[in-house]
Amino acid sequence: MKELTERQKEVLSFITDYINSHSYPPTIREVAEYFSISVKGAHDHITALKKKKCIKQSGKLSRTMEVIRQNEDEDLGSLSKIPIVGTVAAGVPILSEENWDGTLTVNQSTLKKNRTYFAVRVQGDSMSGAGIMDGDMAVIEKANVVRDGEIAIAVVDDAFTLKRFYRESNRIKLLAENPDYKPIYCQNVRIVGRLSQIIRNY
Repeated sequence: MKELTERQKEVLSFITDYINSHSYPPTIREVAEYFSISVKGAHDHITALKKKKCIKQSGKLSRTMEVIRQNEDEDLGSLSKIPIVGTVAAGVPILSEENWDGTLTVNQSTLKKNRTYFAVRVQGDSMSGAGIMDGDMAVIEKANVVRDGEIAIAVVDDAFTLKRFYRESNRIKLLAENPDYKPIYCQNVRIVGRLSQIIRNY
């Protein structure tokens, strides 16, 4: 049996993690969007994985992929539970107490080692241009400092908001990804973490 290429391993990991998180497989279009490739490119990777007997699919029906062989060099069955700590605004900042609100199960292969994670529910549509929708679950890597352009959770006036972070000469700009929302400019910002991944239920 032929070994997988690095990209095929990544696609297989994504499909496996998606199934673990959603209890059903992704569509070819969702695979394409995740890797920023064409639908044909995603289809070719999936065809290769089927030929290498890593996945199987019922004809051409959507959401019928099944993983039958995982990457041999990583344990894709290792799952982690991370705490859900409430709601974060992707719009106008809203007050959000960090109350434990259950746990979210994610695949360890999607998390960095020796890092701490938590999850929040997204409320609002100000980050829709970045593919973050109202009702999504955002997995956040705890961090006090982020780079310019990263999507981060920031605390402004005791309110939590999810925005793209930019440091200007004498202020911080928190930029929405929706033209209906104006940037938030402020002096005092506390960074809580950076966006790691988005999990969406359909």
